[in-house]
Amino acid sequence: MISRYNVAMATVPDSNPCMTAEEYLAFERASETKHEFFRGEVFAMGGASRNHNRATLDTAVALVRSLDGSDCEVFSNDMRVKVPSTGLYTYPDIVVTCEEPTFEDNEFDTLLNPQVVIEVLSDSTEAYDRGKKFAQFRELDSLQSYVLISQKEPRVEVFTRHESGDWMMRDAVGMESTIELSAINVTLQLKDVFKRVEFPPLEDASPEQKQGSDV
Repeated sequence: MISRYNVAMATVPDSNPCMTAEEYLAFERASETKHEFFRGEVFAMGGASRNHNRATLDTAVALVRSLDGSDCEVFSNDMRVKVPSTGLYTYPDIVVTCEEPTFEDNEFDTLLNPQVVIEVLSDSTEAYDRGKKFAQFRELDSLQSYVLISQKEPRVEVFTRHESGDWMMRDAVGMESTIELSAINVTLQLKDVFKRVEFPPLEDASPEQKQGSDV
């Protein structure tokens, strides 16, 4: 079961332990809370910390400002994304597309062609976001950048798909650093990404975090 979510599977119609994708979508659209779906199983999503919410909102606002006047769209938290080749339905923290958005159906709530996916890391989600989730997102031909944002220190990792199909990672550390999202022609400053984030005191930080603070 996916580690990001509560261990208990969500209540499903007719006590059926497995759902079809159609049943999941009907269930999800009637639900007050969000759930991920994969291979017939539904996983309830847990809440996010204050820093997580701040980093998500600050980044979304910075993107909206940078993309003002363009045809790009920025979706935060509530836009569901489907990976057709694997059947995963999930909710990235932030999604950006500068292409004409493609949706699964006329409800326009399940995006199929994100160009940029951004996740804010937490202790309970980091392994999943770095591993199995990223592996599934790489199946999306539209995806050009996958971004991981720390909420413990001013650090952002950007994975970029090259023409060869290989993914290359660059990280930015420190509030004066910037990240390049070449797929959507945007440069973000970390001081905007972490504008309202309150980092733990340096004495509580790991050796890696203390080293990063000097960058």
